[in-house]
Amino acid sequence: MNQFMVTPAAGKRLIAKAITNYPPVQDALKTGTVVIIAGTTNGYVAEEILSDIGQLEGFSRKGFFRGITLPPSQIRTESGRLPDESEFSGDVVIVNGVWKKGLTIFDVVDDLKEGDIIFKGANAIDVSRKKAAIYIGHPKGGTIGASLQAVIGRRVRLILPVGLEKRVNADLDELALKVNSPGANGPRLLPVVGEVFTEIDAIFLLTGAKAEIVAAGGVAGAEGSIWLAVSGETHEVEATQKVIKSISGEPGFSL
Repeated sequence: MNQFMVTPAAGKRLIAKAITNYPPVQDALKTGTVVIIAGTTNGYVAEEILSDIGQLEGFSRKGFFRGITLPPSQIRTESGRLPDESEFSGDVVIVNGVWKKGLTIFDVVDDLKEGDIIFKGANAIDVSRKKAAIYIGHPKGGTIGASLQAVIGRRVRLILPVGLEKRVNADLDELALKVNSPGANGPRLLPVVGEVFTEIDAIFLLTGAKAEIVAAGGVAGAEGSIWLAVSGETHEVEATQKVIKSISGEPGFSL
């Protein structure tokens, strides 16, 4: 067993690298539709997938989001959106291995079918139950509201890449009842059923090793970091060390 520290940015990169190698994703890239809904973690997912299919040119993580959380010192709108979203060019929609630039989930949701995949980020995760919830700022449910039509109605696969820094201890359903109640202020919260994919899942997929979070925190750029205890066969732990080393220099996210 060995322990490794992973920053939030490195965790996003780790998740993205592993998801790209997930067999259902590879299958959907060849003969289906993959929708990567804009978000900070999904920006890394889009980078890795587009790089894998040789179509990274023209993509930038800058502006690849609709709403984000920023420090109080930075100007933002009440909804969490940046005042200027002119750089937003759409979600990443890949059909039969070809990136259809300029499209969003709203353009293709009615055409999605079983075997297709939607990637959607999350804002809270119950690690023990592998359940995630999404902040809602849009009065009609936003991108997850649209996505669930296909997920529930046509068995489209929903994958939720989310870093362990977003873990919460309370029951997500109970939290949603509180913040969604009439008279409450701020964003709403929607627990969703999908495949939650964290750094722990990424390590298992890439190396076969088992990881668990044992400590967290840091300063001077390590804020939000996690410590993972990784166990398994010697070659699995060594493979994990190589993977962690490969992403350890990932710079912090910048707008």
